[in-house]
Amino acid sequence: MNSLSERRKAVLFLVLAAVLWSTSGVLVKIMDWQPLAILAGRSLFGSIVFLIYLRRIPRRFNRWQLSAAAAFILTQFLFITSTKLTTAANSIFLQYTAPIYVMLLAYWFLGEKPSRTDWLSMLVIFIGLTLFFGDQLSPEGFYGNLLAILSGVTSAVMIVSFRAQKDGSPAESNLIGFLFTATLGIPFILKETWTVNSWLILAFLGIFQIGFAFIFFTQGIKHIPALEANLIGTLEPVLNPIWVFLFYGESMGKFALIGGLILLGGVILSAVGSARANKTSEAPETAKA
Repeated sequence: MNSLSERRKAVLFLVLAAVLWSTSGVLVKIMDWQPLAILAGRSLFGSIVFLIYLRRIPRRFNRWQLSAAAAFILTQFLFITSTKLTTAANSIFLQYTAPIYVMLLAYWFLGEKPSRTDWLSMLVIFIGLTLFFGDQLSPEGFYGNLLAILSGVTSAVMIVSFRAQKDGSPAESNLIGFLFTATLGIPFILKETWTVNSWLILAFLGIFQIGFAFIFFTQGIKHIPALEANLIGTLEPVLNPIWVFLFYGESMGKFALIGGLILLGGVILSAVGSARANKTSEAPETAKA
């Protein structure tokens, strides 16, 4: 019973993380800064959040912490660079091929074998993503598309590395990533004009959009298999344009709405199916007790 309670809490944390991640689209559109400056600025605020959260600066790191930090940094830079070389839809869609790589890496390194429900959920989610971005996808921008695919691979490495630290402190990987990104991006920040508006947006992005979001994520993934955590995270690309529509006025097409609903159904299928499997596996242990 306690395990199920922890699982429900973990799913809630992962959903909250996806919701917070999804707010970046509308806020980045409002700012007139270049992407690398925004990335560095929000990382600066994010590092402050994690320093307060951890209450210490870690001095020793294991291979999984360093792997997660490196993958976290690479994912951000690969994705942002890809959006410059191909369409935003291509970048997001190709990055969210990550569940394929998560499934393989989680099986090889963590021994987490995907269930039939995982396979079905992944199929439903990819159908939803295809419909969601279908009318915006383009064969142009080969190098941008390649970088977007690589960002999916590094995203998978990050997720599996976080999951490998389920008995440790995966949040320390985020702190390393934030500090490195903020330091690397200082030259870009210095070129921008600081206003009250830019301070407020960067503060929200750093404190909530990535700060609290990754705190929720690193807590949630301790109790949820890597693949399922990644599938829940696919809520982000659907919620992102919804915020843009509500606050920026950009409308979504009919197929995008249908695709979003299908994707949401796939995420629910994954969560419910995994919960049932977890409950079934615990039943014999409860009977013995």
